[in-house]
Parts: sequence; structure tokens; C-alpha cells
Amino acid sequence: MTTSGAASATAWLKRSGRGGRAAVRLFCFPYAGGSASVFGRWQESFPETVEVCPVELPGRATRLKEAAHRDVWSLNLAMADALLPYLDRPFAFFGHSMGALIGFEFARHLRREHRLTPHHLFVSGRRAPQLPDDRPPTYQLPDEEFLETLFLYNGTQQEVFENYALVKLLLPMMRADFELVQTHVYTPEPPLDCPVTVFGGSLDKAVSREQLEAWREQTSARFSLSILPGDHFLMHTAERQLLDEISRELSALAELLAGD
Repeated sequence: MTTSGAASATAWLKRSGRGGRAAVRLFCFPYAGGSASVFGRWQESFPETVEVCPVELPGRATRLKEAAHRDVWSLNLAMADALLPYLDRPFAFFGHSMGALIGFEFARHLRREHRLTPHHLFVSGRRAPQLPDDRPPTYQLPDEEFLETLFLYNGTQQEVFENYALVKLLLPMMRADFELVQTHVYTPEPPLDCPVTVFGGSLDKAVSREQLEAWREQTSARFSLSILPGDHFLMHTAERQLLDEISRELSALAELLAGD
């Protein structure tokens, strides 16, 4: 497999073409095993002032031949190298589950290394990063046991598991994603100075309300928590409500920026 360090921004971003008209860019990071395609319909839910920029991580979809990153730190460096030219206007991050961790740590990386901060951080389906994971890691389990753990979540369709060739093709990426999340070590830093909005699923057995509330510690600005209908994958089961709330926030931000 090739490495992703030299990959161009066009490989990392699936843009809508609104770049010239948008006042705000929303960069979206997928859950473990997901790709930029999970945000395929999002752009139609936002006004012309917002451009949705799904991030295509290495190791999946159009980048299947590249090695997936196994830690946040190397991923941060690669993303910054590719995406910095697109951070030339106000931007926000959204991430679900693994994507929430990636978006959070990328925001802190940009603050440390480039003195840039998103105008808003949206996260869903993920406990606050400072909270330890009390569950044993699964990424090193034998194939059959590892696949069984994936059934605990509803993000992967049954027919995927029934296609042996596809499973063998996707397993390295899935293991890398779980390793990235399960071996992550949180380092304390000052809270972000942008608003943080957190979403949780009312039926999510993997993340509790208390674990979502703990994100409050990660911002010195406004914090809000919304519990939406559905399980861990609320970004699918409650997509309409989720997008409405994000759209309201970013529309207000775009109006504020226009007033400046």
C-alpha cells in the first residue's frame, strides 16, 4: 500500500463546488469504517453560505490502496498538509464517533501548530476525550471475534459481513480505525475557545448522557447538548434533526460574518 503523506487535497476532500460562494466551510469526519460518502446528501440541507467538505480518510473508498492511519498524531500532520489551503475562511468541524475524536484533536493541532481554530465544533456519538475507555481493546482480536464486536454497532450493514471477499478487503482499514480510537491517549490542554455542540442518541448503549455532558470541559465558550432519537448511529436515524440544528448554527454564523 502507498502512504498518504503526499496525497493531494483533492484526494482528501469531496467538495460540492460552492467554494466561491460560501462564507463558512464545514469539514466532516466519518465514524470508524466510514467514508466521505456518509455525508453525500448533506450539502442540500445547508444554505448557499455554507459549503460541506466531507473528508476522505486514507484506506477506504477512492483511497483504498493507501494505508489507513493508526494514530491521531500522524493523521493530524497529513491532514494539515493537505487541508491548510482550505482553511483560508471561517470553518467548522463535525465528527461522529471516531470522527468526533479526529475533529477534536485536529482542532487542537491547528491551534498549537498554526494558530487556527474552528468557529464551531460539532460532535456526536462519542464520549468526551478526557474520559478513559473502560472497555478492553478489540482491534487485535482474531478476525471472527473482531467482526462480532462490530455487530454491537449498527453502522455496518449485514450484507457486508456476508460478503467474505469484501470483509477481507475492508478488515485492515477497520482494524486501523479501531486501533486509532482504542489506543488514543488524551493529553490535557486548555479548552477550545469555540462553541461546542454535542449530539447523542436516546437509545445509544455505547455512550451515556454523562459522558456526553463531559464535553463541556473542552470549551471556554458556549456548550450545548442535544439528545436525538435513535441509537449510536443517530447521524443516520435522526439525520433531519441533526442537520437542522447544525444548519441553524452555521447560518447564524454566516450572517454574523457578513455583518462584519
